[in-house]
Amino acid sequence: MEPLDAFAVLDLRVGRVTRAEPNEGARKPAFKLWVDFGPLGVKTSSAQLTSLYTPKDLVGRLVVAAVNLGVRRVNGFASEVLVLGLPDTDGRVVLLAPERDVPLGGRVF
Repeated sequence: MEPLDAFAVLDLRVGRVTRAEPNEGARKPAFKLWVDFGPLGVKTSSAQLTSLYTPKDLVGRLVVAAVNLGVRRVNGFASEVLVLGLPDTDGRVVLLAPERDVPLGGRVF
């Protein structure tokens, strides 16, 4: 498979966090997120973002997520999308996000 073909398999979209709360009982500290992807609707995610973010910090924030990886259950919560981030020098997750406002559901290319 060509590298660009492999990238095309991932469906990466922009969404806005509309709700965030602790995912009590998850093995690693995490938040339950509800993310609005515009025409794709609201999808849920369990994300290990507790080192740098609070639920209040997350609500209203644009995020980038993989929306076609299937559903995983995290402590009984359906995690439908994978919100993307990368580690800082201390291993804490920093969210990937567009640098300015863009339409919800927009595809990363």
